[in-house]
Amino acid sequence: MEIPYINRELSWLEFNQRVLNEARRQELPLLERLKFLSITASNLDEFFMVRVGGLEMLRSARKRKPDPAGLSPSKQLLLVRQRVDIMLSEIEQCFFEEILPELNEEGIRRVSVDQLTTTQMDHVAKFFAERVMPLLTPVIANDNIRESSALPSLCISLFCEIGTSEGPDPRHVLVPIPGNVSRFIWLPDSDESKFILLEDVIANFVGQVFPDEVVNSSGLFRVTRNADISLEEEGAHDLAREMVDVLAERKHSKCVRLDVGPEFPRFLSGKLRDLFGAETNQVYTTRAPFGLGDFIEVATVKGFGNLQVEQWTPMLNKKWSPGKNIFKSISENDILLHHPYESFEPVIALVEQSATDPKVLAIKQTLYRTANNSRVISALIRAAENGKQVTVVVELKARFDEARNLERAEELEKAGVQIIYGVKGYKTHCKITLVVRNENKELKRYTHFGTGNYNEVTAGLYTDISYMTSKRKYGYEAAALFNALTGGSKLKGMKNLIVAPFHLREKFTELIEEETRNAEKGKEASIDIKVNNLQDASIIRSLYQASYAGVKVRLNVRGVCCLQPGLKKISKNIKVTSIVDRYLEHSRIFSFYNGGKARIFISSADLMERSFDRRVESMIEIKDSSSRNRITEILERSFKDNSHSYELESDGTYVLRKAGKGEKRFRAQSYFHGQSVKRAGKISLLKEASFTPHKPKNKMDEAI
Repeated sequence: MEIPYINRELSWLEFNQRVLNEARRQELPLLERLKFLSITASNLDEFFMVRVGGLEMLRSARKRKPDPAGLSPSKQLLLVRQRVDIMLSEIEQCFFEEILPELNEEGIRRVSVDQLTTTQMDHVAKFFAERVMPLLTPVIANDNIRESSALPSLCISLFCEIGTSEGPDPRHVLVPIPGNVSRFIWLPDSDESKFILLEDVIANFVGQVFPDEVVNSSGLFRVTRNADISLEEEGAHDLAREMVDVLAERKHSKCVRLDVGPEFPRFLSGKLRDLFGAETNQVYTTRAPFGLGDFIEVATVKGFGNLQVEQWTPMLNKKWSPGKNIFKSISENDILLHHPYESFEPVIALVEQSATDPKVLAIKQTLYRTANNSRVISALIRAAENGKQVTVVVELKARFDEARNLERAEELEKAGVQIIYGVKGYKTHCKITLVVRNENKELKRYTHFGTGNYNEVTAGLYTDISYMTSKRKYGYEAAALFNALTGGSKLKGMKNLIVAPFHLREKFTELIEEETRNAEKGKEASIDIKVNNLQDASIIRSLYQASYAGVKVRLNVRGVCCLQPGLKKISKNIKVTSIVDRYLEHSRIFSFYNGGKARIFISSADLMERSFDRRVESMIEIKDSSSRNRITEILERSFKDNSHSYELESDGTYVLRKAGKGEKRFRAQSYFHGQSVKRAGKISLLKEASFTPHKPKNKMDEAI
């Protein structure tokens, strides 16, 4: 039987709309709004590369099987493009009519070449000659360019028609804009902070690239290529080597979107489409600068603090302080951290202290995404060099981080770390660290379980949960999981750690069904869930059955939610909310009433088909009373938010929640920060932000 189901792609676009809505909030500081607009554009770029790219592949392969919402790939593409057109129009309106005029008022101005003073023109000309010209590599525009890696996805380029004085037929050349030079050239000789975009400078001076020739016409464009290229593991003897091939293939994969400006020469547009094999509906004409996501650089520019949100400093958990032995802290009490309100330092300390502690014999860790100059990687290398037994399960298929993970894996291997490239056919997405320590002639295990990656940068931007314990049962089961990952051993007798693809779907369904049975018996029953995405049709069906039986279901889903709440009978007991605020909501938490003795879990997994069936994920039950209380509070406060929270309607649209009559305005992320400050024993200066920006000093050097 078919179930009510919201299409995944359309649901994701509604999530991106919620991000865009933040950019339009007049009460937010100006540069915070620009940040959200940049994120909206970056999200949309990735959506085209992955989701639209995948749909294009299905359509090309003549796959007509509908999704659970009953939509074929062709129908999904049609609806997606219609929704994207509306979103792009709103992005342009937000940029040109709301943000840009206010930037100008505050003295942050984008200028064109014809607006430059003589001094500024000299500055720009010198910059082009010395910093840009040596990096330019023109490419002949012929049929080979479609598969060429010279023009990677999202590369802004100049399409030029070149003529000569002798008068033969003109030729066409592409000039890719270098990606290793900042797009924002800040200008001298002004009492304001003015900048010109790199592509505008190159377009003005491109004639210097073609001496003794004439640039008859030119126009800027950007191509988006399909990045939904799967790795065929069957028969692959060297996974790392094949991943290199996949990354190379992604650079010249098929075009899924072609951006041009309104002033792009019309007589060249047909030639451009033919070059990249773009269909008419894949061409998007936009007034906004290409790669609007790059404007995050302007949003975070120094010298304009009054146009940005007040910084919230991550607090240290009182159970550990810098310099204290992390093993002693964990032995005394289980430690639960709520990032980024609480610092990621204790997690890093676990790895760094393990690297030098003479009692530590072994470290085992899963790595999915890491920071550029990762302290975690450095500590693992140091540990191996110090003679520790270090095993790292590296996921090479972490999308868009594949190249970085390859580099990190090579560094680790050179240091003597045992590298395991995940499990064949599955992405290893669980976040676990296991440290084995010799204490009083006995081996003691310390474990860290997380909902987020071992990435100290994103740990300051994403909300996540870390749980650190030395309890024997958790260490034993973590060790069993690593044995399964590295040696293929079977997972048996797991009571606290539930692992996909082995038992997670079965266990999660069982937990929902237990609440359903209690409701059918007239007992109180409820389910609270906080995840990034809910897409799995089987789980949605189980939640519908629970709601029908009378189970009260609350879902806090940041992004995609394919479940339709509020339908008569089938989902009248289900409420879905979504928080979009300064931090990216990323933690996965599950709570089941269980007859009054709640069972509480944290997990690396979202409620996605891939998470249950095609990934190695972990879900652990939290039994420590202090940690359980904190997780319950996180859930309750997240559902209470009526400031930056939206409620999903049954038709798939989202409505911003507002405080009702007599109800106070409540912002969950602000509350969590305030609580972290109190727990750390500090005096919080934070107040519910009034967000009144003040004009900064208008000096270029302060803006750079």
